[in-house]
Amino acid sequence: MRIAVTGSTGLIGTALVRSLRADGHEVVRLVRREPAARDEVLWDPQRQHVDTNGLRGCAAVVHLAGAGIGDRRWTEAYKKEIRDSRVLGTAAIAEAVASLDERPRVLVSGSAIGYYGDTGDRAVDESAPPGYGFLPTLCVDWEAAAAAAQEAGIRTVFPRTGLVVARGGGAWGRLFPLFRAGLGGRMGDGRQYWSFIALHDHVAALRHLIDTETLEGPVNLTAPEPVTNREVTAAMGRVLHRPTPFPVPAAALRLALGELSGDVLGSQRVLPRALLDSGFSFAFPTVDEAVRAASGSGAA
Repeated sequence: MRIAVTGSTGLIGTALVRSLRADGHEVVRLVRREPAARDEVLWDPQRQHVDTNGLRGCAAVVHLAGAGIGDRRWTEAYKKEIRDSRVLGTAAIAEAVASLDERPRVLVSGSAIGYYGDTGDRAVDESAPPGYGFLPTLCVDWEAAAAAAQEAGIRTVFPRTGLVVARGGGAWGRLFPLFRAGLGGRMGDGRQYWSFIALHDHVAALRHLIDTETLEGPVNLTAPEPVTNREVTAAMGRVLHRPTPFPVPAAALRLALGELSGDVLGSQRVLPRALLDSGFSFAFPTVDEAVRAASGSGAA
């Protein structure tokens, strides 16, 4: 199968490309600079331009690109960058695939569980409405930007990603050095739910979305057992054999992170109902298994 991928140099994109190529698929990587290899195709999300010649013959397009949510403090300028990178980029990809004479069978267009906002102790699945605030509004607009592909009859799936457990990058990747140094601890009161997924399972789920023709619309990519931040802290300590004596007060997080602290202290208890109903099986369903897989190899 010929598959196009945006965001191919990120944590998830790198692992997905490696997995696809290992199974013999041809991967085309969309890049924002002048292509330097035969497998690269130029696109510019800000100008909403895609070299559609490079998409010809693709059976699937996986769109993962976007500015990092937790990479910087949320200034108004960076919030605009986060939004534009997702909404404009998704519109560009959707319009490009819709314009092709031979369209791909599926567009897997990234989203996030930020769609649901703070759910507290309440468990939610794909049927839940959006929450309130910057991230839920962003996710609604992000998914809506793929309308051109849907209107063209392309099966469009929105993987709403949770916290990806990986040593090599992402928000969780920043936790490993702290916990290995014995400096890890709960955040705030630790009662907020974290809906996680092992990187291995995330990649497997993306491939499941490509292959499973009955799946479309939102699909939560989270493990089946969300846990609280206290439980995450305990699991990190158990797996890494380190004490976890240093809680981070909520006030300190708000001072250090600003508006972003709401994402850290907020609670999201998200269940992967559509994924489970479609027959997907998790290799690392519990937080201990996910942390153990990630600590054993940066690719897990």
